[in-house]
Amino acid sequence: MLNVHLHHPHQPQPLLTYHSNILPITTLYSTSFPVRSPKSTVPMHPQKPLIYGTTIKCMANPRRVKMVAKQIQRELSDMLLTDKVLQYAVLPEAALGADKYLSSLTTISDVEVSTDLQVVKVWVSVFGDDRGKEVAIAGLKSKAKYVRSQLGRRMKLRLTPEIRFIEDEGLERGSRVIAILDRIKAEKDTAESQVDELSDSSNSLQYDVDWEGDDPDEDIIYVK
Repeated sequence: MLNVHLHHPHQPQPLLTYHSNILPITTLYSTSFPVRSPKSTVPMHPQKPLIYGTTIKCMANPRRVKMVAKQIQRELSDMLLTDKVLQYAVLPEAALGADKYLSSLTTISDVEVSTDLQVVKVWVSVFGDDRGKEVAIAGLKSKAKYVRSQLGRRMKLRLTPEIRFIEDEGLERGSRVIAILDRIKAEKDTAESQVDELSDSSNSLQYDVDWEGDDPDEDIIYVK
């Protein structure tokens, strides 16, 4: 076996190997490339890491929140009187023409608006029997989206808030307490009037007895 090494001035050194028994000639190149290390850059003003999932709430002016709440209460009260869709939802018998026999009476007692004007809680007072209350509250809740769209048209808000109807039992309880107190007062007045009548009748009877017992000639002076 004969090994021959050839050198070229412009090329990397090849390795030529000649074998007496094996052809063809295999050429191997050994090259090396310079490796540059990347420059490390450090920012002059490092930023804080971003926190995902955070929400930003815009708080409205408290005075504006109160004004919006009052306006919503006025509009809802007007809708209960004029809007047929809302009336039939609260009073199904009204749709059948039975206006003289209503099972309940619904009023808007209070309206609470969130500080970001996104949610409106409407406190509703329903006067009537248990079935009438359930029907009225269920009808209002089923028409929440309809009420929201109508409020957007009436008030011309850029973003109409979500409407949530809540039953207010405090006003009805207060009215019941007032009715009970009025009934107690009426019963007391009736009892006092009966006592006065009995005392007057006893006095008049005693006066009659005294008048009958007097001698008609007792105070008469006879002159001879």
